[in-house]
Amino acid sequence: MLPEHAPFTTDQRRALDSLLIGLDPVQRGWLSGFLAAGAAPSPSPVAAAPVSAGKLTVLYGTESGNSESLADRAVKDAKKRGFQAVMKNMSDISPADLAKSSNLLVIISTWGDGEPPETATSFYKEFMSANLSLSGVRFSVCALGDTSYEKFCQTGKDIDARLEALGAVRVFPRQDCDVDYEENYSDWLAGSLSALAPASAAPVAAFVAPPIASGVEYGKKNPFPAETIDTVVLNGEGSFKETLHLEFSLAGSGLTYEPGDALAVLPVNAPNVIKAILEAAKLTGNEEVEVKNVGRKLLADALREDYDITALSRAVLTKLADALDSTVLRGLLADDAKDRLKEYSAGREIIDAILDFAPKGLSADKLTGIFRKLPPRLYSIASSPLAHADEVHLTVAAVRYETHGRQRKGVCSTYLADLVKSGDPVQIFVQPNKNFRLPTDSSTPVIMVGPGTGVAPFRAFVEHRATLGGSGKNWLFFGDQHYTYDFLYQLEWQDFLKDGALTRLDVAFSRDQPEKVYVQDRMIEHSKELYQWLQEGAHFYVCGDANRMAHDVHKALISVVESQAGISHEAAEAYVEDLKKTKRYQRDVY
Repeated sequence: MLPEHAPFTTDQRRALDSLLIGLDPVQRGWLSGFLAAGAAPSPSPVAAAPVSAGKLTVLYGTESGNSESLADRAVKDAKKRGFQAVMKNMSDISPADLAKSSNLLVIISTWGDGEPPETATSFYKEFMSANLSLSGVRFSVCALGDTSYEKFCQTGKDIDARLEALGAVRVFPRQDCDVDYEENYSDWLAGSLSALAPASAAPVAAFVAPPIASGVEYGKKNPFPAETIDTVVLNGEGSFKETLHLEFSLAGSGLTYEPGDALAVLPVNAPNVIKAILEAAKLTGNEEVEVKNVGRKLLADALREDYDITALSRAVLTKLADALDSTVLRGLLADDAKDRLKEYSAGREIIDAILDFAPKGLSADKLTGIFRKLPPRLYSIASSPLAHADEVHLTVAAVRYETHGRQRKGVCSTYLADLVKSGDPVQIFVQPNKNFRLPTDSSTPVIMVGPGTGVAPFRAFVEHRATLGGSGKNWLFFGDQHYTYDFLYQLEWQDFLKDGALTRLDVAFSRDQPEKVYVQDRMIEHSKELYQWLQEGAHFYVCGDANRMAHDVHKALISVVESQAGISHEAAEAYVEDLKKTKRYQRDVY
């Protein structure tokens, strides 16, 4: 019963008393929290539980976690529409299983030179050569990629075409998404679910209480301005490299991470790069432009904060050709000129194209019209949250080089090296990587191969295991150019060896002797012990360059198994493939 002094009229008290008497303790608690949050219940027409729309499989292949996150969103939205939706990783399904899916959504990323994600490689290869009928399957594909690469969204394009070739029916067009995919993905998901849903599954209006107010949540849509704690150059004087160790504060962010995850950094463009673009376009920077989802800004500010003003791609050149109505540029983009386009694009940036094809300059609107949104950069996290509370560390190589007579530099790496000082805020968010995780059993042996900045996640691994105090052995292969200048985290590794957190360390410094020696060479030298660790159940990890190092390490691993097990090359390949399938062989390569 409400007290007599409650601020309600007699009739209101009676009505509230009659309502409260019928509520159980759980309902009373919910209502109390609801009212405490300042919300007032008012009818709002949203989707009620609709008529069943049937079964739906959301199949994904992911490298950095984006496809998995989008697949999770797709399942949740599909369930609201009445689908019995399930989410499947390509690493956990066979192509033959697709025939059981009457409704199918595929969300797949492409990385490198048109390659499928690491965990989806086996499925992709089998699917592209599979002989099966999918005539009962209705599908749509969302492909994630990066227009700065020549084979943009190639894996998604391949899977889309293959599904159709095997008899499946496309109910909604494939969506190819660049790094700024939110709008395109949302449109694709809404269109695909509508196309798959029967008319009888349309939602009806129902009352749902408004959400309870909450504090600020930091993440991809709202990056956290992390304070820079420290920046240290890891290379010694005389090195040809500039490798940075950076530390950021997570205090007050609510962000959490695990060893193996990545940190996304939102950079800004360098002043000299902005100046060069403005001079090439014959603009001052004081012009006003409209930035999508932001509003009106000065051009110089927009070039600094919002746009990718360096990466040259076919998409950029196509927009430039349209802006200039350039016959010459369209000729370079023609299907029969692919080799010329590839030759022209190699080593060049957007400023080169402006100078070459727009000698009279561009208007501010035409200039910004050729750009895409400035994407975040992902870096493997180099710290354990157990060893560094409320902090996250990175290991970043500053990229600087010269091509076509012009000095170039990495956008984010030199932003961190040149523009970020202690105390400065840096916009960040955590990008989980569930495909690069330590074994759940801390007694399991671990072998880590990480030359150069590829050592970053293994610093996190060793710190984490040292803090947990597990009995598992840890073996690190590290390589770089020179022992004297480039032995990243040398003192830390030596301390870990002394206290037993690191069981073994083998190094390869390629420029310290006439013949070059790499981490894969050290693996071959220690084949017997390496294979013994694998037979004991060791997990094998690789981080770093995908094009050469990871490929050579993979070949070396197969060679180790072949020689030590005394089996054929094909059998050794199957052994290594099984390591992948059982998640004992994981790679974080770029």
